[in-house]
Amino acid sequence: MHLPQTETLVKNLPFALVLAAALASAQTQTSVPASTTTSTTTVSRTTKAVHYRLQGGQTKVDFQGTDLLQRATGEAKVEGKKTNFQIEVKFQNLEDATKFGLEYLTYVLWAVSPQGRPVNLGEVSIDHGNAHLKAFTDLQTFGMIVTAEPYFAVTQPGNMVVMESAPTMSTGTENIEARYELVTRGTYSSTNTHIQDAIFGIDSKTPLQLFEARNALRIAHIASADKYAAPIIAKASQQLMHAEEAYRQKQNRAAVEAAAKEATQTAEEARVMSVKQKAEEEAQAEAKAREAKARADAEAEAKRRADAEAARAQAEQARAQAEQAKAEAERMKQEAQAAAQQAAAAAQEAARQKAEAEKAKADAIAQQQVLAAETDKARAAAAQSESLRQQAENEKQELRARLLQQLNTILATRDSARGLIANMSDVLFRSGSFELLPGARERLAKVSGIVLAYPSLRVQIEGHTDSVGSDEYNQQLSEHRAQAVRDYFVQQGINQSAIEARGFGKTEPIASNETPEGRQQNRRVELVLSGDAIGTVEEASPQTATTSSRQ
Repeated sequence: MHLPQTETLVKNLPFALVLAAALASAQTQTSVPASTTTSTTTVSRTTKAVHYRLQGGQTKVDFQGTDLLQRATGEAKVEGKKTNFQIEVKFQNLEDATKFGLEYLTYVLWAVSPQGRPVNLGEVSIDHGNAHLKAFTDLQTFGMIVTAEPYFAVTQPGNMVVMESAPTMSTGTENIEARYELVTRGTYSSTNTHIQDAIFGIDSKTPLQLFEARNALRIAHIASADKYAAPIIAKASQQLMHAEEAYRQKQNRAAVEAAAKEATQTAEEARVMSVKQKAEEEAQAEAKAREAKARADAEAEAKRRADAEAARAQAEQARAQAEQAKAEAERMKQEAQAAAQQAAAAAQEAARQKAEAEKAKADAIAQQQVLAAETDKARAAAAQSESLRQQAENEKQELRARLLQQLNTILATRDSARGLIANMSDVLFRSGSFELLPGARERLAKVSGIVLAYPSLRVQIEGHTDSVGSDEYNQQLSEHRAQAVRDYFVQQGINQSAIEARGFGKTEPIASNETPEGRQQNRRVELVLSGDAIGTVEEASPQTATTSSRQ
């Protein structure tokens, strides 16, 4: 396993301090809102299943790597016994599971039935990229997958599928589509906690099973096991303490591994119970909400009907009054017609028409005056808007110049169409490493103070290297350096959504790599400050958004 440099120091701490840190970390994780830590959202995936025959001889099935582990290969021999099937698998070109994230420590082989039921066949332990596993299953029709997992005892595969069985027509068996569900990555990690606090530094001396037990306990706490499975998680904690004590006392390695496995299995039991209990609790809450809604709907319907009845009665009363008024008006009209003369009626009509014409003329004049006033007002508003826009633009330019001056007192900074670009020299990192030196932290603290003063600013962190070394090494070094700067900014209080990190390796030199001076200039980390506040908006590409996540 490869170690982050900041984590290798933990293994030298006294045992009591290490274990206390692990338990404190777990308690901290349980305080994170459930909506971000106990998600059991699943995604679906399809693989090929093969129908085998009991006592039907031996069948060979190839394995091939997915996009996550393209170089990996393998072969399985499935032999039908009297009551079950023996599976013997060999894998090549496997990489450490931690490449997918610190929460992933190992690989697990699964058998998947056509109905989508996964069965954990065992842990795939790597030895110099190779692995061998022997397992048994009662399933007669199944496909096989390998997933990266936080520990060996998981009961449902995660969505980090690195290898799949690839049966061919030469097997002489029937191929069946098996659709199954995978647990999403968020189930085993949290943006509000540090995974390394529970896992510590992974090294070749400490048994991997001990790290898996720590990871299992961390994940059980994330799943709110302290609330839903307190006795079981307490038991798992005691078992982990026993394993840690055995390791500290340098007891037999097999005894340490057995104790750690026991703690892992108990922690998984606590996690599964917590997920089940929480699901039942949420179902009950949803049922209560539906019942309350039904009651409210019934009450609303009753009120609507009462209101409709009252309106109908009121309308009936109004209709009766209207008919009475109509009859009275008819009587008065007949009396007036009898008493009035046609000449008086004609004079009245003429007067009415004249009055209406005068009123229409007055209304037209008033409308013209209103339109003229509104036109003048619109012109004045347009002029004021243009003045405010120009003022805002001037303020942005002044702010941009002021920020450029402030940043230049900390790091060499230049103005560009992308924004203000501050250059961090390679000498601010340890040689060949992404660890920030004290001088770098001091300068970044000043930069973060400037960024915090302007919440609308965005920071894009771009790592670059010279051409010395392989493409892969340079790419990873540039990404890790950019990520180290991003992590430090987050620690200083800058909103994560306002920061993006990306590594370019050696692909964007600013000087010749043929001279030491040129290579020194190319080894750099650039901070690109943009935002509407200074008149520049830097849009993140999909690749940038992906690279800014935890490597």
